[in-house]
Amino acid sequence: MSRFALLAFGVFAYACFLASFAAGGDFLSGAGFVRGIDAPAALSVPATIAMDVVLLALFGISHSVMARPGFKRRWTKVVPQAAERSVYVLTSSIFLGLAFWQWRALPASIAPIWNVTSAGARAALWALAAAGFGLAIASTFMTNHFDLFGLRQVWLAARGRPYEPVPFKQRAVYRLVRHPLMLGLLIAFWAAPTMTWDHALFAIGMTAYIAIGITFEERDLERTFGESYRRYRREVRAVIPLPRFIAAAKPPTSAQSPGPG
Repeated sequence: MSRFALLAFGVFAYACFLASFAAGGDFLSGAGFVRGIDAPAALSVPATIAMDVVLLALFGISHSVMARPGFKRRWTKVVPQAAERSVYVLTSSIFLGLAFWQWRALPASIAPIWNVTSAGARAALWALAAAGFGLAIASTFMTNHFDLFGLRQVWLAARGRPYEPVPFKQRAVYRLVRHPLMLGLLIAFWAAPTMTWDHALFAIGMTAYIAIGITFEERDLERTFGESYRRYRREVRAVIPLPRFIAAAKPPTSAQSPGPG
């Protein structure tokens, strides 16, 4: 693959991520630009649940397996090393977009789990969900946004420069939680003024995936950084921030947090 083609592929993969992330906000909010999470039901209840679970599994399994070091070692024998991250981003974006597109709603006759009727409270919950999405995006810039989504790798390769891992700096919310990206997404998934069973199924599935993904990711980080990461893990919570600031944690010297996976 030529340097220009490599760079173009990385930009395309990043654009697909942006599209899938925007579609996710629209999907959860039901704004109507794409298929909403509570779109009209088209299948029986068992078939709906089965299809939605399969869609979540396709995303979760691919996203988690492709993040493992063993898979990366084999995969980079097929694709250029510099494109590995972009392929990961593109694949995840495709499966996530597929879930948003093909998600099936349960019958509207099923009463929601909760439904907040106060206009002020509904607005506050929508604001909280937006803040969750904002935290998820902001946290990527606290490490290196462009490295996380593969653009830095293809840019360096296009310029003929070797890749070097981005130094990890414990800043802002990384002093409070180890996975602020996941915290932001969890807030966005659960801060819903009306929690239908469709929304709950999606939120539960993604929460389970995040919990499993973090477990695998932290094992990889411990193997890579050893005692320095184990100390960081002991002193800083994973996703639930402690009530007071902890300054003693000393994170590893470099890391790339791919999200749960």
